[in-house]
Amino acid sequence: MSMNTDKRVNEGVLLVLVTCPVDQSEGIAGVLLESKLVACINIIPQVKSFYRWQGKVQQDNESLMLIKCSSGNYRALEERILEMHPYELPEIITVSVAGGLPDYLDWVLHPDKNKSE
Repeated sequence: MSMNTDKRVNEGVLLVLVTCPVDQSEGIAGVLLESKLVACINIIPQVKSFYRWQGKVQQDNESLMLIKCSSGNYRALEERILEMHPYELPEIITVSVAGGLPDYLDWVLHPDKNKSE
């Protein structure tokens, strides 16, 4: 791993996984982007989730949001998701990014900074 990539990992690029109802994922994504808490969100529109809830096996069709952000924005991001999310206990899971294209990782950390600057 190069020194530049090590620095980016230390700054904390996160991949945040959030499932939600199919009809609400785009609205949530828009609010998160407008709030400048995230750099990018990909939505996988149809995932089938199987889980145990309140003693019963459940299944639902959901969207999976793949959210890229800096670790410094995570707490505010989590709070904002909890404000908007319709579930009593939403899935919000973070994965630390261990590497990637250096320019992309820079962009995730500083999405408003133009490459030409």
